[in-house]
Amino acid sequence: MKKEYRIIISGGGTGGHIFPALSIADAIKSKHPNAKILFVGADNRMEMQRVPAAGYDIVGLPIAGFDRKHLWKNIRVLWLILKSQRMAKKVIKEFAPQVAVGVGGYASGPTLKMAASMNIPTLIQEQNSYAGVTNKILAKKAKMICVAYEGMERFFPHEKLKLTGNPVRQALLDMRTNRIAAMKEMNLDPEKRCVLIVGGSLGARSINESIVNNLDIIKANPDIQFVWQTGKLYYEEMVERAAKAGKPDNLTITDFVSNMANALSAANLVVSRAGAGSISEFALLGKAVILVPSPNVSEDHQTKNAMALVEKNAAIYVADAKANEELLKTAVETVTDDAKLATLEENIEKMAKPNAAQEIADEVLMLADAYLEKETRRIKENIR
Repeated sequence: MKKEYRIIISGGGTGGHIFPALSIADAIKSKHPNAKILFVGADNRMEMQRVPAAGYDIVGLPIAGFDRKHLWKNIRVLWLILKSQRMAKKVIKEFAPQVAVGVGGYASGPTLKMAASMNIPTLIQEQNSYAGVTNKILAKKAKMICVAYEGMERFFPHEKLKLTGNPVRQALLDMRTNRIAAMKEMNLDPEKRCVLIVGGSLGARSINESIVNNLDIIKANPDIQFVWQTGKLYYEEMVERAAKAGKPDNLTITDFVSNMANALSAANLVVSRAGAGSISEFALLGKAVILVPSPNVSEDHQTKNAMALVEKNAAIYVADAKANEELLKTAVETVTDDAKLATLEENIEKMAKPNAAQEIADEVLMLADAYLEKETRRIKENIR
């Protein structure tokens, strides 16, 4: 009789959590097309749209993160956590999974906590080089912890760890094109170097300010092309300010890069935040990168992500607070230095884990098999 795998994947909140979750789900489906997969996310977060669009069912929990600035508001957050735990327990009971997978984000806490309390094996995927509080708590009862960086024994039990890397968007690999074709597609000159500047889909204020305040540097380097994704929140403001300051001809401004595979293929150098998912994509594609970690994340984990690469000469670090005075100067110096670019590309590619999603899927299915065998033995013993 064919096994029927039933798996819950929980987490989300940002693309950095959702894309790896979908990659794991797709990898499980590629191995077992009949596997039943249910996502559990947070109500009113982007997973509630992105997951169904990818063809998977999702249940939303009324969960929210702690407000570190206004502690009195956390009374309501505690109530939402308890409510979410009750809902998660009901979902787990009805769906009857053999494994619950947590990818980070608000919903993974109550879902994996309830799964473990109901003797459902749990697997955590920790994306960052510095483990978050929720994952450190969940790790105590987790059966397996898949990590993307070495040295995670300082946060988790060594015997539970597996170094898999972070799953990335498969489309990024499938759509990868050669540099010249990508540049022509983007109306860029293949004879000139290209710097791609991204701050996430919503944008990054400090990165945007460092560009709009230093247009003279871009203007002084006409042999370098700059593609600047402002993010939708800042697009109109940045276009207006650039126009007033005299936008250079070698600067392309866009609110959102719809074909990131093309943009990354075209770029000689990328400027980006230091989210774990983005770093994994840069490694897989072997892209030279300047990382400007966001200071607005828990436990400053983006800086720790960046430094894990800097220590291996696989990326350049510019502090968020110094972006305005240093970022564009560093970008110009780097993109015109062939030896530096080659070193960065070679070293970051060494950190790539192209089979991360498949390896995590294998661990999930092994846990499911162990659970099914245990249940089969229990049923046989009860019959006797």
